Amino acid sequence: MSLFDWFANRQKSEPANQKQREREIADGLWTKCPACGVVAYTKDLKANQLVCLDCGHHLRVNSDERIRQLIDPNTWIALDEHLLPTDPLQFCDRKSYKDRLQETQKKTRLTDSVQTGTGQLDGLPIALGVMDFRFMGGSMGSVVGEKLTRLLEHATLRRLPVVIVCASGGARMQEGMLSLMQMAKISGALERHRQAKLLYIPVLTHPTTGGVTASFAMLGDIILAEPKAMIAFAGRRVIEQTLREKLPDDFQTSEYLLNHGFVDAIVPRTQLKKTLAQLIQLHQPLPVAPSVVPLPETSARRQEAKPPYVS
Repeated sequence: MSLFDWFANRQKSEPANQKQREREIADGLWTKCPACGVVAYTKDLKANQLVCLDCGHHLRVNSDERIRQLIDPNTWIALDEHLLPTDPLQFCDRKSYKDRLQETQKKTRLTDSVQTGTGQLDGLPIALGVMDFRFMGGSMGSVVGEKLTRLLEHATLRRLPVVIVCASGGARMQEGMLSLMQMAKISGALERHRQAKLLYIPVLTHPTTGGVTASFAMLGDIILAEPKAMIAFAGRRVIEQTLREKLPDDFQTSEYLLNHGFVDAIVPRTQLKKTLAQLIQLHQPLPVAPSVVPLPETSARRQEAKPPYVS
């Protein structure tokens, strides 16, 4: 009997529950980098904020992990978790939109593709929105627009800086025009926040595309991006077929946008919290001056105001 046959027979003789237990123990212990192929211990990778220890590739981060990376412990207060998406158009392709929502909510344990709330970043109070690509590609539907608008209005009222971490495939086609309307609604809330002379910083991660790029992702006072993130509006092939030109290899990357003035800085994830804290400290809003109410003029004050030579 060969060695391979011996191992095959041993695996067949093992109880099914023992095999299942061994797979559960091994599952998730190691993570393979999609860029360089190096297998790293998942615990060490998370300690480095899911940045490859060998090549520096930034792995995709879900919204829960992103909040833990940016917000100080025990300071996060979630906002508008009760808002749930509906199916106003009764949309159906291979599967109904309603079923897709229920399936994705069960899988991700999220209500929609963005989490919003307030917390402290290195002791500085901020309002934070984090998009999650796991939820239908981070697409922007009515609930995403409403939650981000309410976040901005809350921040304007409390005079807080706003940070939105973008990761999206664009507008959600299952909601049609209702999804596209969110671009204008969020932009309007951002303008009111700007008029209050408050800071807004979008952080563009891989990928940031479509209607998100065409609205609040590019309306920041300071626009940050992660290294080698895909940032675009239309797809590469669509642009090439429309222009009938070959695009550069690094087209629609954060490095390309930085060279052409669309992004202010590329910040590695391990330096993001420190960089945001420095920017927020440098752009602290001025305290609102109390309104000066003139005191009522009395006869005594009028006498004091008269020159001494007036009888």
